[in-house]
Amino acid sequence: MTPEARHWLNLIHGLPLDRTLKIMNVCGGHERSISLAGLRTVLPRNIEIIPGPGCPVCICPEEDIYQAMRLALDERVLLLAFGDMLQVPVNLPRSQPRSLDAARAAGADIRPIASPMDAVAIAREHPEREVVFFAAGFETTMAPVAALLGQDLPDNLSLLISGRLTWPAVAMLLESQSCEFDALIAPGHVATIMGTEEWQFVPQRHVLPAAVAGFTPESLLAAIYSCLRQTLEGRSFLDNCYAEVALPDGNPTAQRLLKNAFDVVDANWRGIGILARSGFNPREAHASHDARVRFSDHSRASRRRAGEMPPGCACANVVMGQIYPNQCPLYGRGCTPRNPVGPCMVSDEGACRIWWANGVRSHRETPICPD
Repeated sequence: MTPEARHWLNLIHGLPLDRTLKIMNVCGGHERSISLAGLRTVLPRNIEIIPGPGCPVCICPEEDIYQAMRLALDERVLLLAFGDMLQVPVNLPRSQPRSLDAARAAGADIRPIASPMDAVAIAREHPEREVVFFAAGFETTMAPVAALLGQDLPDNLSLLISGRLTWPAVAMLLESQSCEFDALIAPGHVATIMGTEEWQFVPQRHVLPAAVAGFTPESLLAAIYSCLRQTLEGRSFLDNCYAEVALPDGNPTAQRLLKNAFDVVDANWRGIGILARSGFNPREAHASHDARVRFSDHSRASRRRAGEMPPGCACANVVMGQIYPNQCPLYGRGCTPRNPVGPCMVSDEGACRIWWANGVRSHRETPICPD
């Protein structure tokens, strides 16, 4: 542990905490950093760090994954997707492909890519093929996708968009009281795009302490200390512990790209439901590159499949911060990274996958501090 991280940890241990306090983090990257650094093992026992709805793969609706699979299988399009989408399971009979990986094994041409620009390059390499880029992600991922739509794209390339905004899920949790927490660590990468001011609603409307954090133990511990001190002092404000990167107004260029490319619409979150004005949808000006317009037959209600989590899977409860990953009855039993039942065990940003990768194998463990 660095001297700066030790400094913040000592300050935390010096606080006169007389009750258990729950702090939610809303970023898969934060959860990965917290678990990898073993922060839960060195914090006071009455501080709980709860992973929240910070994994875009985990909340990508089943109908979008199913539509991508059927486009690849039925229309024989060349389907592109970020790699962590390929193993996400869909609730289908075992006789049918139940993921993009399974559809690829069944003969579909499905390829993982690392960047939106890869989609352009592949479409130009295959001008005789219809190429569909299945793009799922939060604001940080959708900004470069928006930049892609602003270019002169190949005629044979279309996008199947499953993008979401982060803050509506937190607002839903606070307004519905479906998850009780005492403070919030706001996502640093999202704040770099949308601005830290976007999270002012947490202290102003809900009177909860909040802090924007980066991804180092130092920044995360500083944010935790700020939240705890605000609680003890009986005041709530938004503290920016990632000021070297995240600015109050964010990145105006990225925001302009998002506004020009997408309308903000009501959208489904797997395991959560429809959240108002929480999704990105290509604007009418980009209809010629919108896969839902180009393959409109696959967007009809009769051809869509809308489901939630698989039977027995508690990923929805994990996403909403109601339970820890290893409290799911399938965790480490029927559900492992080699054989994921729910989406939270698939992505590197999924809380279940993160906990498993950091050594948690039973219902009694917490993430292990590395040597």
